[in-house]
Amino acid sequence: MRRFGLVALLVGTFPAMVSAETVRLYAAGSLKAALSEAARAFEATNAGVKVEPEFAASGLLRERIEKGEAAHVFASADVGHPTRLADAGRAATKVTVFARNQLCALAREGLEVNSSTLLATLLDASVRVGTSTPKADPSGDYAIALFAKADKLKAGARATLEAKALQLTGGPTSAKAPAGRNQYAWVMASGRADIFLTYCTNAVLAQKEVASLRIVQVPAELSVGADYGMIVLKDAPASAAALAAFILGDAGQAILAKHGFGAGDRK
Repeated sequence: MRRFGLVALLVGTFPAMVSAETVRLYAAGSLKAALSEAARAFEATNAGVKVEPEFAASGLLRERIEKGEAAHVFASADVGHPTRLADAGRAATKVTVFARNQLCALAREGLEVNSSTLLATLLDASVRVGTSTPKADPSGDYAIALFAKADKLKAGARATLEAKALQLTGGPTSAKAPAGRNQYAWVMASGRADIFLTYCTNAVLAQKEVASLRIVQVPAELSVGADYGMIVLKDAPASAAALAAFILGDAGQAILAKHGFGAGDRK
């Protein structure tokens, strides 16, 4: 099993860390439940270290970092945004895939759809298809990738889907759910879309809040995987590298798995 380089560097050191430090964790919105729990677990084993998480669309977080916000660890829902920061000389570590996800379809009550009819349903002119915002939010980019796969199954599908897709979340001006509400449950319960393409982990959380929503698995021929990339940024405190190592270690990976994420690369 490959191991994350930071783990080897920090084994035996970060459990005893006692300096009073704050680690600013900028992470994709889809990671909020999992990395909030991971941050608490990390704090519990690192006396005097406080993790301040900030969750939003990965592209928007990357732009904020580029503009000078003092993030220490960046956990993105793709590898592209952290790679862009690394290429600009802003990273202290290379980009590491720490988790994986998949796209699912979240369908409103009463919409007749299953995996085998998903593409036909998405193409139905009467069905409103919701996605996140490409470039700002990797979920939207993954939806575009699904549309490209659809084009190989039905000529013209990509153009049709891109034209009809409603970019309802993840953008700088996207409407936000009220405090305490799941973003996707709120979007669907508000009647803004009939079916929404989002991460399977998001779909599960939305269904917990609105039980009438249905989760439709994307068929293999349309399936799009999401690799989540992480970097430690330059000039971050030592405990930032320890947090990254914790997320890649057994405890962090167990928390991510509990929340439905696939395993990252263990270097």
